[in-house]
Parts: sequence; C-alpha cells; structure tokens
Amino acid sequence: MNSEIPVQAQLDAYNQHNLEEFVAQYAEDVKIYDFPTMKLTLEGRENLRLFYRDHRFNIPQLHAELLKRIIQGNTVIDHERVHGVQPEPVYVIAIYEIHNDLIQNVWFVR
Repeated sequence: MNSEIPVQAQLDAYNQHNLEEFVAQYAEDVKIYDFPTMKLTLEGRENLRLFYRDHRFNIPQLHAELLKRIIQGNTVIDHERVHGVQPEPVYVIAIYEIHNDLIQNVWFVR
C-alpha cells in the first residue's frame, strides 16, 4: 500500500474542483477533526461531499499549494498554502490516516 496515492489524488481533484474524484479518495465513514481540540467537524463521505460542494468547490480561485509532505507508514502529513478561502492565503497542516487505500481520518491544524 502506498499511503501517498489517495492523498495526492484528493489534492489533485481539489485543485481541479472535481468533487466526485475528490470524495472517492475517502472512506464511507471518514471522520475529520480539528487539531488539537479533537472536535469532530465532519463525518461520512456524503457530508464531506455536501460541505465541499457548498463551501469550497464553488470558489473559482480555490487552490491548495503543497509546501511539504511527510509520509510515515499509513500516515501522510501535508503542509499547504490554500488560496481562495480567505482574502489572504491560509496555511494548513493536514494529517491523513489511510486504511484500505482510502483516507479514513483527517486532522486539520489551522
């Protein structure tokens, strides 16, 4: 298993605003958390689809620039500069946990 594959595929789909390809990289029961509060912010592929359809992929200038990636086993950590969500770029760290070749859990450090 190459843990980088679904993470890179979802990043590519994100930048192409390809909603179906984006959500296909996530497990049906994906969980997304804020870090370090560990607050669950999204649960399930369908809720992920609705959020990104209504709050991200409707922004024409949306683009994530990968600054650094670390891969350790089934964990992938990306440091990104995201354009389009705020007037100025936003820096985000995303920690992805991969199971069965899909993204199972994500923690966002903002």
